[in-house]
Amino acid sequence: MKVLLTGGSSFTGLWFARSLNARGHAVVAPLKGTGYSGLRSIRVDELKKVAEVIDDCPFGSSRFLDLVDAERFDLLCHHAARSGDYRSSGFDVLAAVAENTHNMPAVLKAMLKHGLVGVVATGSIFEQDEGVGSEHTRAFSPYGLSKGLTWQFYRFLSETFGFKLAKFTIPNPFGPFEEPRFCTYLVRSWFNGDVPTVRTPLYVRDNVHVDLLAAAYAAFTEQVMLPGSVSKLNPSFYIESQGAFARRFASEMEPRLGLACPLVLLDQSEFGEPMVRINTDRLNGTDFGWSERVAWDNEAAFYIDAKDTIMVG
Repeated sequence: MKVLLTGGSSFTGLWFARSLNARGHAVVAPLKGTGYSGLRSIRVDELKKVAEVIDDCPFGSSRFLDLVDAERFDLLCHHAARSGDYRSSGFDVLAAVAENTHNMPAVLKAMLKHGLVGVVATGSIFEQDEGVGSEHTRAFSPYGLSKGLTWQFYRFLSETFGFKLAKFTIPNPFGPFEEPRFCTYLVRSWFNGDVPTVRTPLYVRDNVHVDLLAAAYAAFTEQVMLPGSVSKLNPSFYIESQGAFARRFASEMEPRLGLACPLVLLDQSEFGEPMVRINTDRLNGTDFGWSERVAWDNEAAFYIDAKDTIMVG
């Protein structure tokens, strides 16, 4: 296939591009900006190894419209979305939806004219009506709400224009090149000789190695091309409390990093999110030739290599 993948400079976007390329597909990755720094710059350098990167080409912009009007793509894998300050209660829902769907009808008309088969949209376990859990599947946050509203607009356009639409819902991915959040905090603490704490150990979540997630994504996109194909996948892997996942992560990292990896689970006092929210489609790594041991090896190797760069701070 020839795939137009937005959001390729993101953590998961890079891995999606890698897996699509590994399965023999041509990936074109328009990026929102240019001249990135830090971890995103590193990801863009990696992205260029597996995709044709087009700088300064935001979704729906005139440059983007010129691109889709000049080339034929089998699939639009629309992974880009506004996500800055995604945990903030002040996240601008309507501005995010507007950015996520900017000139979407014009984009689709141009791509359908050239033979576009379908669109693969990326969903999030944070959004409303996704996964299963301990209570009604409400949106976790304004960011989650924006993702759900964006999906509803895609559905409307699919029914209006008559193209195939599929949704791949992401739970909690982790792995090399991820944003410096929970796992990076743990490893950074261990490198510094500190004991990290887990503030919300009781939440039950669905964590998945990003390389396994990406392998499932690439296979899913291929299925979208088939008659009578599936239209949704909610990939799942490590379903456990965040405290149990932190212990799992520590036990896997300790022998690989050659460091003691202690941690402390605090008495949880924050309960602003659902206690349980997980995906429903359990992934089988052998279906994708995926090795759990190798994935953990690569995870540790990434942090060791990054110890003096992105791990500083």
